[in-house]
Amino acid sequence: MCHHPKTICANEYFFLELLFMILLWLFSNDANGVPLRRSKRGWMWNQFFLLEEYTGTDMQYVGKLHSDGDRGDGSVRYVLTGEGAGTLFKIDEKSGDIHATKRLDREEKAYYILHAKAINRFTNEALEGESEFIIKIHDINDNEPRFTKDPYIATVPEMSEIGTSVIQVTATDADDATYGNSARVVYSILEGQPYFSVDPETGLIKTALPGMDREVKEHYQVVIQAKDMAGQMGGLSGTTTVSITLSDVNDNPPRFTKSLYDFKVPESTELGSAVGVIRANDADINANAEMDYRIIGSDGPGMFDISTNKSTQEGVIVLRKPLDFERKRQYSLRIQVDNVHVSPRFFSMGPFRDEATVKIQVEDVDEPPVFERSSYVMEVKEDAARNTAIGSVSASDPDGVRSPVRYSIDRRTDMDRVFNIHAGNGSVFILRQLDREESAWHNISIIATEFNNPRQISRVPVYIRVLDINDNAPTFATNYETFVCENAKANQRIQTVSATDPDEPVGGHRFFFSLAHEASGKANFSVRDNKDNTAWILTRRNSYNSLQKSTYLVPVVISDGEFPMQSSTNTLTVRVCTCDREGNMKLCNAEALTGRAGLSTGALVAILLCVIILLMIVVLFAALRRQRKKEPLIISKEDVRDNVVSYNDEGGGEEDTQAFDIGTLRNPEAIEESKQRRDIVPETFYPPVRRPAPPPARDNNNGDVRDFINQRLQENDSDPTAPPYDSLATYAYEGNGSVAESLSSLESVTTEGDQDYNYLSEWGPRFKKLADMYGGDDSDRDS
Repeated sequence: MCHHPKTICANEYFFLELLFMILLWLFSNDANGVPLRRSKRGWMWNQFFLLEEYTGTDMQYVGKLHSDGDRGDGSVRYVLTGEGAGTLFKIDEKSGDIHATKRLDREEKAYYILHAKAINRFTNEALEGESEFIIKIHDINDNEPRFTKDPYIATVPEMSEIGTSVIQVTATDADDATYGNSARVVYSILEGQPYFSVDPETGLIKTALPGMDREVKEHYQVVIQAKDMAGQMGGLSGTTTVSITLSDVNDNPPRFTKSLYDFKVPESTELGSAVGVIRANDADINANAEMDYRIIGSDGPGMFDISTNKSTQEGVIVLRKPLDFERKRQYSLRIQVDNVHVSPRFFSMGPFRDEATVKIQVEDVDEPPVFERSSYVMEVKEDAARNTAIGSVSASDPDGVRSPVRYSIDRRTDMDRVFNIHAGNGSVFILRQLDREESAWHNISIIATEFNNPRQISRVPVYIRVLDINDNAPTFATNYETFVCENAKANQRIQTVSATDPDEPVGGHRFFFSLAHEASGKANFSVRDNKDNTAWILTRRNSYNSLQKSTYLVPVVISDGEFPMQSSTNTLTVRVCTCDREGNMKLCNAEALTGRAGLSTGALVAILLCVIILLMIVVLFAALRRQRKKEPLIISKEDVRDNVVSYNDEGGGEEDTQAFDIGTLRNPEAIEESKQRRDIVPETFYPPVRRPAPPPARDNNNGDVRDFINQRLQENDSDPTAPPYDSLATYAYEGNGSVAESLSSLESVTTEGDQDYNYLSEWGPRFKKLADMYGGDDSDRDS
């Protein structure tokens, strides 16, 4: 299949391309007719071209398909398949003309691939093979450039030089960049001159004016335009806004708001308090505005200090030493402020610092009295008499108008009222006798008060030391108890003693030991002073007899070496004991056993536990033996040995079968045979006596009961195993249908009928006893 020449004439662009190819072929041979080599092109003869965005009313003509087998007799039918066939593109089956049914957009789809066939209309046979061709959409300039952002945000340091890059903007065009200038964009600046410029090809924005100062103007709005068709007339354009901010640089020094600052400060201001605040201004911001304050001159060195408040960038003047209006009433300071971060680029602009003078006036306040010393130490001997002066304190009013001062003792520090003070001159004296051994130091507080203003007070600590005198005699260091063996030898050491003394001499203690003078003539022991504050107790004879004398008392005199000398007599108790050859004690008298050879605490506790355990065993054994004895079955409160069985259910008479069975009384045969009592063991076993059956029952029920009772009485009278007491069973539930009715004497009075009570007389004295125990007359009881 080939393309009809009419198709070429109908398409302007296709004709131009074909003409170009012919001219290229004509000039592609050299002088000898040899074809010249050229690079391969993407040219295709089977292509159609179609302009996008067609605005005509008729369908846009694309081209014509024609087969060499078509003789014009209408026997050929052309068929079109592929992308858009039948929808976007339609073909005339007879002529092969192709038309576009809709307006096409190259930016949506740049080309379409279709297939064409020529078929015999009558036989449906293909006249030749299927042919593939392409419909390309030719671009027109129907898209304006679009920026990738809107707006752009950028910063550039202030005071930047001309040509400093700020930011690059970019615009894109959806048109075909390979065909014509529809997608060739050129940038220009519409707003922002003369401060900034833009490169027309790259869109790079740069500074165009030197010395732009942030402190003068910080924000700029720049409008950039992008135009296609290389900026030529008729091209489409788009714009964007660039927001440019000048960033701060440290190009401004700090400046004080005034050159002289005045502050007034009371002399009572506490150390570390702020006495004034000064501030310097800096047109810069953030780190470029950070300042550092310092004192470069002062007529009161060390009195004040200054620091920087990091949040407010203020200089805070702080008091370091106490103020005194009477000594100095005014101070002058020279303060300097510097930027912390300084750029060497701006050194040519001069020093980035400033100075100011600060005057501080001290105001007078009414101050409390001031003691000459911060504390006082006084000494007094412990034997000092009462009202003895031990020292004095002194305080004065520091104000210009001197006020008299009164002194007193803070009684919270001297609750025992040991000391007192003269209110006028501050002399301290004692009120009672002191004892160093009781308290070696006394710490009191003395108060000084202005006479004219009692609210102005001050305190000072006074430490009073009580000096020692030799007023205590030495004694044994501990309570010594020793023994001597019966077989001891003369001059044998039995004990080493030492002494103690609550006094504290300056050179230390020196004790002297000796035997009391009154015991030296008949002494059995001697005392040897070792000259080191210890002494030995020695024997003076060879043997001792505990039977003759079991205890010796040795009086030892101990003296100190101070003035006045103090001494005391201390008694050492010596027990006489039996010892082995090595001198180890074996046996002592009773007193010695308690003191030295006695049992240890653990042994005494063990013996006590054994005694307690034995007592517990004895008590337990007695309890077990008592438990083996059998208890009586019934223990009566009145101990009358009567067995009373009580049923708290009154019953319903003879017709009440729920309470008890009256048939047992009527039928003696049903009565259980007598059994031997378990609570009494008879000496001889007697078999139970079997009684003959009673005669037949009478017509009424009373006869049965009487016979039953008589039979039981006879059995118990003749039974040697019967208990020695009577047994009475009571039934407290009367019932409501007894044929015997009531046996009460009250009932008999109101009843018209006759009742037979003769059988009661047959019970004899036994029933009378039981009736008396029951608590009333036998005529008052119900059966």
